[in-house]
Amino acid sequence: MHITSAESHVMEALWRREPLTADELVAEVGASQSWGEATVKTLINRLLKKKAIKSERAEGKHGYRPLIARSVYVQAESQGLLDRLFEGQLAPMISHFAQHRELKAEEIARLKRLIEDLEHGG
Repeated sequence: MHITSAESHVMEALWRREPLTADELVAEVGASQSWGEATVKTLINRLLKKKAIKSERAEGKHGYRPLIARSVYVQAESQGLLDRLFEGQLAPMISHFAQHRELKAEEIARLKRLIEDLEHGG
């Protein structure tokens, strides 16, 4: 399932706090993106059709909950990025970022720890 960039804003709101009503999603997502009610409701309907979210009635309110975990979405998007831009290779992607933006000392330290963990089977 592919979640578009616009749809991901609705998903992020639901991952932060669920369930949310359509009005709550319009207030949270619409305001931050300068989208009107119709746009947010269109995104909700797309996500329902994709089975990324579900609709339910609780405590007299109609709300929405995510059906996929954020970690699953992040994994799919990350792999898609690697596949599309770096032939599925992690090292060229890291090299690209290192060459085109300054890495902070803490980022370099985290990368070193990650490599050490991988070398030691962690």
